[in-house]
Amino acid sequence: MVPLAVLAGSAVALVVTSLLTARRPTEPVPDFAGYLERWSVLHHGYDPSGSFMLRGWLEMTFWIGRPLARRGILPDMLTVWSVWLAFAVFVPAQAGGHWPVLAGWLLVVSGLGDTLDGCVAALTNRATRWGYVLDSVVDRINDIIYLVAVWSVGGPAALAIAAGCALGLLEYLRARAGNAGMGEVGVVTIGERATRVILCAASIHFGGVFVEHAELVATIGLAALTAVSVIAVVQLTVVVRRALLGQPTAS
Repeated sequence: MVPLAVLAGSAVALVVTSLLTARRPTEPVPDFAGYLERWSVLHHGYDPSGSFMLRGWLEMTFWIGRPLARRGILPDMLTVWSVWLAFAVFVPAQAGGHWPVLAGWLLVVSGLGDTLDGCVAALTNRATRWGYVLDSVVDRINDIIYLVAVWSVGGPAALAIAAGCALGLLEYLRARAGNAGMGEVGVVTIGERATRVILCAASIHFGGVFVEHAELVATIGLAALTAVSVIAVVQLTVVVRRALLGQPTAS
């Protein structure tokens, strides 16, 4: 689906660009506790320690992102790399046999890239409004690519579309709530980014483990993704309604 020559050429271009644009930070890169403090500030004071999955996801990205921050790799370059990795998933996914095992791990790395850019931005004090917008747009692009990847290994198109609509609604609800005056994260739902990446990766990975049942694995994965996304929409709707009721209506 994705020509190897195009992937290889773009990878070389990204490596060169990443190295040429790198700028080492002028102050020491903080430890994990310092990173959590900066992350909290960037997310309206939300404390990630209350969510085991979120804290674990942040800690994993911190240990990967800290060397990149010290090297001075720009956050925007990591955002672009996550898209490249998302497209790279199709190569082993389409190779058949046990190759989808590798594809699943590539998808996880791509998903980590979606968080790494924010991690490096926080560690180097390079978080910008443009970076926030770019990261959000790329996240939605990668969501679509991941779903297409699961469909390509045998997942039903209808379930992929249903999952895409549900997770798209979740992110749209969160964005509109922010525009309406809800300044804090609100709630870490069951259908956050880490969960979606893990479910999509598992839908491909285990298809390479149980080769004869790859389509069933992909179907179960998409069904689970759709279910958690719908539940997450309900969770967030309840919290947003409580937070916004009583606030003055925008003119």
